[in-house]
Amino acid sequence: MRNGGRILIDGLAAQGCRWLFTVPGESFLPALDALFDEGPIRTIVCRHEGAAAMMAEAAGKLTGEPGVVIVTRGPGASNAVSGVFVAHHDATPMLLLVGLPAQAREGRKAFQEINLPAVFGAIAKRVEIVRDAARIPEAIAHAYQAARSGRPGPVVLGFPEDVLHATAEVADAAAVPPESTAPSSQDMRRLKQTLAEARRPLVLIGGGGWSRKAAKKLGQFATSFDIPVAATFRRQDHLDNRHPCYVGHAGIDIDPELASAIAGADVLIVIGETPGEVPTAAQTLIATPAPAQYLVHAHPSADEIRRLYRTDLPIIAGPEEFCRALARMRAPAKRRWRKLRRALRASYERSLKPQTTPGRVQLAEVIAVLSRELPEDAIVSNGAGNYAGFLNRYFQYKGWPGQLAPASGSMGYGLPAAIAAKLIHPERAVVALAGDGCALMTGQELATAVQYGVPIVMIIVNNGMYGTIRMHQERLYPGRVVGTSLVNPDFAALARSFGAAGVTIEETGAFLPVLRRALSASSPTVIELKIEPDAISPRQGLSDIAKSQS
Repeated sequence: MRNGGRILIDGLAAQGCRWLFTVPGESFLPALDALFDEGPIRTIVCRHEGAAAMMAEAAGKLTGEPGVVIVTRGPGASNAVSGVFVAHHDATPMLLLVGLPAQAREGRKAFQEINLPAVFGAIAKRVEIVRDAARIPEAIAHAYQAARSGRPGPVVLGFPEDVLHATAEVADAAAVPPESTAPSSQDMRRLKQTLAEARRPLVLIGGGGWSRKAAKKLGQFATSFDIPVAATFRRQDHLDNRHPCYVGHAGIDIDPELASAIAGADVLIVIGETPGEVPTAAQTLIATPAPAQYLVHAHPSADEIRRLYRTDLPIIAGPEEFCRALARMRAPAKRRWRKLRRALRASYERSLKPQTTPGRVQLAEVIAVLSRELPEDAIVSNGAGNYAGFLNRYFQYKGWPGQLAPASGSMGYGLPAAIAAKLIHPERAVVALAGDGCALMTGQELATAVQYGVPIVMIIVNNGMYGTIRMHQERLYPGRVVGTSLVNPDFAALARSFGAAGVTIEETGAFLPVLRRALSASSPTVIELKIEPDAISPRQGLSDIAKSQS
């Protein structure tokens, strides 16, 4: 006989869980007690549930298995919403476990009671309250299956206190293998014929469910067909950016030549993603519901195909299965698009040349140094803000998984994601980037990094404001600045107060030696970059925006 807490932890281990992120709560005491005994699951205690959920989401991105986070009822579950939303938006497998009041107090204003289906129903693939200790293994197995199947995403399970204290005699459920669907031979024949007749094809890659094998097979296909491949928003690590067929990033501030190529493609092959507002420039590049392009859409979920766009060739298949099939296709003798591919690649390579911006610290140069200096298997994370535009433009991702970035546009993601990455891959260099606004949303997790001896490098881009909002403010309401100016701490001193190293950089040349020391350090390092506020984006200064509106 085991109590519900022990059944829960054993059930997670049986499904392959190795990392558990949590902020402890009294409703999960039986589960915490079960973790006291050494086992396959390593528990990471965080300082905020939102950050814990983001760590679990990052773990899901890196491993393809659901990242697991345990939180307590009302406040804990509410705080975790931010991380669950990232998993929902970014198609990441994740499992959120929430402790609940005892069932006898349900609906009677129990302390911190929360309606999980009402709160998470719109952003989780499945929400279930487990009301019998004997059914915990079954619920966990179903949650793993749901989180990984079709379009991956988060699953939420609630556990009333009395269920975790109750005892039952039940076996752990067997590990659930992930589902996979391969494209049919008929689909691939149609695609081959379509490409044989194409003149301006383009491949657009993104979404969740990718793997190193998928990226490798995609590269083989691209080489054989000499076909241009672009990544959707913050999915740049799906193909080595040095590959001659990689032609850029369909993200914010898209390169005009790439935008024209997407809009003008006669055949558009979309893999793993249903392109939304950002990669389509608000559906101006791919019209909804009827695209001008012949659209080939390969996605593991039938529900996603044709959800936004008329699709000429729908293919229900995950990225790895589809890319494996692509790599087996023989290229046509005539590839009329070679000139287009070369032109797009040349445009992408021109975009990598750092452009001068105001100030003594050139963020473009810093990112270029970072791209050259980091090992090929480094993992780089970031949150949201205009600083990420420099990273997305000037950093070359060398392979999957190398990028942890929220396509959801969630601030505060970079630091928690980096901690999870370094825990899972201690042999790799891991660097987090954050703006000054971004940094203080989850900055308390530096304590977590220090506590567990996680030697990440965190680069804070400090321009003293919420830069993205200020940029739009100056464009729409020039000179009327409200709510975007920030009073910041000394970030380097703050890092040292946590027990990490902290360095402030005030000119570009000082960055490289500091970075090298940080990468070889045995504890976390925070590098604060003092950025001129006018250096708001890679293409345009804040003052230029203001002048253009005056």
